[in-house]
Amino acid sequence: MSVTPVDYYELLGVGRDASGDDIKKAFRRKARETHPDVNDGHEAEETFKRINEAYEVLSDPEKRARYDQYGTADPRAAGGYGADVGGDFFGMDDIFSVFFGGMRGGAGPARPSPDGRDMRVQVAVTLEDAAKGVEKDVSVTHPVTCTRCDGSGAAPGGSAHPCVACAGTGQRRTQRRTILGVMETASPCDRCGATGVLIDDPCQECGGDGRVSETESVTIEVPAGIADGLTLRVPGKGEAGVRGARAGDLLVTVRVLPHEYLHREGDDLHAMAAVNIAQAALGGEMVVPGLGDDVTVAFSGGVHTGDTVRVRGRGMPRMSGGAGDFIVHLDVLAPKKLSKRQKELLEELGESLGTGKGHGGTPLSKLKDWLVG
Repeated sequence: MSVTPVDYYELLGVGRDASGDDIKKAFRRKARETHPDVNDGHEAEETFKRINEAYEVLSDPEKRARYDQYGTADPRAAGGYGADVGGDFFGMDDIFSVFFGGMRGGAGPARPSPDGRDMRVQVAVTLEDAAKGVEKDVSVTHPVTCTRCDGSGAAPGGSAHPCVACAGTGQRRTQRRTILGVMETASPCDRCGATGVLIDDPCQECGGDGRVSETESVTIEVPAGIADGLTLRVPGKGEAGVRGARAGDLLVTVRVLPHEYLHREGDDLHAMAAVNIAQAALGGEMVVPGLGDDVTVAFSGGVHTGDTVRVRGRGMPRMSGGAGDFIVHLDVLAPKKLSKRQKELLEELGESLGTGKGHGGTPLSKLKDWLVG
């Protein structure tokens, strides 16, 4: 390393009594500010190199002591700039793995989580079941804790110990000297599968994983009033964790099947009902089948096809309490066949309504026109 008049402590912005952690934090902060990819200043590249030079010296106790005493470090101690100790030269992605977490703008290599993953299934229920609530059994094939080794992954008499290749971290770190200083990268340990643990005598049942595949029947509690497409969570019924780690959850999406004659919109139920011309003119009551119980619907006279009648609180129950409404869509039907007496009565009614002959149609047609609007 060449002798330089630059004060390394001043360059990093720390005092001469700064701890190793203080120096490391200052280095990372300065590196982010001056890296050529994020700073297009004229001297950014040169400053970036000097910062790496300062960190290489001050982060090494021996070099730091020599620098504090003589104001420089022995060039031979660093092996010379440009040396490629590992036989490889770092590119910009390797540099970002040191300063910014492994990739530009992203997170670095992370140890795979030993926790079990969540699993997803679907279950279908009828509208009646959705209205009252129901229990449904679903079949789930998932990794479960091995009962032979109790999830340890070791055979009887065997044991688990930290991986010597990664010191139990699940990651292998490599240091190399480059023109920018000492660079360190991390990658998942291939010896222990990134678990950080080695089994000296693996369980024959699970092969050392601590889990085996099993098909299980899980009971799902479907609450009353559930909507189509809503997802329920069953804790701990997903994949078992590796060697005793937390199990994932089972996510159950509920599909509500279409009903034969009722239509659901939110918490309201809709139904169709036919009334004859006398009922339409006079009003009255009728009984309409609902979900489980019949619904009595009262309507006033003078209704037309397409009119609706709302019965409060007789729709779908709400999961938060209460219930929606029952809405009946009326369909006024004129009889296709009439007896002689029925015709006479309708003709009399037509005459009384002022729809006699010479007014553009028969009394019956006039009455029909009036009824259907």
